[in-house]
Amino acid sequence: MKNIKSFILFFITSIAVYGCEDNFDPKLYGTLNPENYPTTESEYEDYTMTCYIPFTTTWQYQIANDPGQHSFYIPEGGILRVFEAPSDNMAAWNLGWGSWMKLSQADYRDCVYAERSWVGEHNINHIPKLAQITRFTEIIATLEKADDQIFKTVSKKRLLGEAHLCRGLMLYYLMHIYGPLPAIVDKDDINNENALTNLVRPSLDDMTTWIYNDFQYAMENLPDAVKEHGRYTSDYAKFCMMKHCLNEGAHMKGYYEKAMQMYRELSKDNRYSLFTKGDNPYVDMFKAANDFNCEIIMAVSCDPSANGDVSNGNFFPLSMLATPNDASKVDDKGNPTPFNYQGGGWMQAYNVSPKLYDSYEAKDKRRTVILDEYWVNNQGIVTEKVTKEDLNKRWSGYIIYKYPIETNTTFQGNDFPLARWADVLLMMAEVEVRQSNAAPSPQAVEAVNQVRRRSGLDDLSVQQTATKEAFLDVILDERSKEFLYEGHRKIDLIRFNKYAQACFKAKGTLPTHQYIPLPNYLVEQAKSYGKQLSQIYNRPQWEDDIALAN
Repeated sequence: MKNIKSFILFFITSIAVYGCEDNFDPKLYGTLNPENYPTTESEYEDYTMTCYIPFTTTWQYQIANDPGQHSFYIPEGGILRVFEAPSDNMAAWNLGWGSWMKLSQADYRDCVYAERSWVGEHNINHIPKLAQITRFTEIIATLEKADDQIFKTVSKKRLLGEAHLCRGLMLYYLMHIYGPLPAIVDKDDINNENALTNLVRPSLDDMTTWIYNDFQYAMENLPDAVKEHGRYTSDYAKFCMMKHCLNEGAHMKGYYEKAMQMYRELSKDNRYSLFTKGDNPYVDMFKAANDFNCEIIMAVSCDPSANGDVSNGNFFPLSMLATPNDASKVDDKGNPTPFNYQGGGWMQAYNVSPKLYDSYEAKDKRRTVILDEYWVNNQGIVTEKVTKEDLNKRWSGYIIYKYPIETNTTFQGNDFPLARWADVLLMMAEVEVRQSNAAPSPQAVEAVNQVRRRSGLDDLSVQQTATKEAFLDVILDERSKEFLYEGHRKIDLIRFNKYAQACFKAKGTLPTHQYIPLPNYLVEQAKSYGKQLSQIYNRPQWEDDIALAN
């Protein structure tokens, strides 16, 4: 990473908006002269599109001279790696190696050695995004100064809304990866030496407020609907606000009420509903034919022809990282298996915990997205299966098949869901009981039951809804199954203060930390400025969680 004092770099990379079937896909290209850019409406729009780049799915991205970074949605180093793998959704990959194994064990000790250079599968480091937050603040300041008369076909406030939402999401994810971090969110601090070198952690309340303010601006200024699937909307900003206020409502006054307000806003006009088509709607919802269905508020739009290069659009390589390398395309009779188009993957670096699999109710159709056995390709000969009897010998956990292999391409075109109506329903139910501190209302119970019915389950029992505590236990369990491999789990567990307990139960070990510790180089850099930057951050209840886990 470049010196923190040099966060402000000239913008020399332009953005174009490409895509197929009207889907949104910002791509980097070319160079520009920063002295006369931007000046036209189209240039201001391209300039703003920079803010989307950390939310694409390519192997790595680079903005100007910043080091190459993982986007938040690329499986190699994004939210699946930092929020799913170290959670109870995944068994420890004890048959694996390197940082893949370490993070699956919720062992963050080696993260202090993260390098400021380009990222990779064994260098998971999102700290350079702090420089990009400063860049986004500069983009916002530039847009604010732009002459309103320039904008004829696109609203200036819309562009500002997009920039604010992207910055808010950057702050949101970084806070949940590392805890509160110093960031430049005031335009007056962009070139302020004291602010740029003030490398100390802000309070949790302060960073929470920065995120809130960005989401608030975005929801007030973004359009309700857009032509390009994947471009951000006011509804997506409201969803983000609802989730943020739920996460932080325990220490921020008025946040639970704000979350309920977002539920009411999103419920207007019945714009969204649970996807219910097909024999197993939960399975069908994630197929390419049902991209951006009635349940999807926002998703990353991916293309099966993409290959991870920044010039070729969003791709989705999870199946190659979640499929054993000896998985066969056919069974012993020559019939196609789920891997018929792909065959074996690179390695099964991602898995589903057998303990989670065993916890599903017998009628739960959601378990169908987990494969508990597979046929082995032994140099073209198929005679054996790997099954549960081979756990901890040939594999560590089961196969996630939520995003099915549907095309004969190296990678799949499944869209990656960011916001679903099912999440809104479960968040509303949780917010209500946290706010009331009492047993759930019929409305909250019905919200959870709607999600359960879609998966073939019975309504909740009287015992499950008799108290706030019992109902919250149900919600946490429902969330593990409903949002499996959507990148929410660790955040959910910390909100419930059960991260240590859940990991110990699923993995047999305690997490070494609640949040990823900061790299040594950043702590040393702070020292060079005369600042003390805490390498480790824990929320106040972390010790209670650990005590209950032992």
